[in-house]
Amino acid sequence: MSKKIMVVDDSRVVQLQLQKALSDSEYEVVSCCQSGEEAVNQYQLVKPDLVTMDILMPGMDGLEAARQILQLNPDAKILMVSSLAYDDTIKEAQEIGAKGFIYKPFDREQVLKSLNNIFSK
Repeated sequence: MSKKIMVVDDSRVVQLQLQKALSDSEYEVVSCCQSGEEAVNQYQLVKPDLVTMDILMPGMDGLEAARQILQLNPDAKILMVSSLAYDDTIKEAQEIGAKGFIYKPFDREQVLKSLNNIFSK
């Protein structure tokens, strides 16, 4: 059975890139959200196995959305996906409880490797 993935990114292009990267894999994109608020609301409905989370978005940013999702479900798996490569941002994401971090632009191999690592732990 495929693992359900929720993609959170305000860029439709990035959403499509992730969907393409995960096509023909054991992962299925079941929901795409364009804001942190939408992600927190959708999380309860969709109950994904993992959330890919952008950091910079209008309204609630990805770090706050990750924080709120992890309050709802401490076992939530969140993979940060961002072009922000600051050490303090990565450190904050880890402290919140994110399971991994990949940089934009990404490729299929990188995404699959990160997901496989998270699910193998």
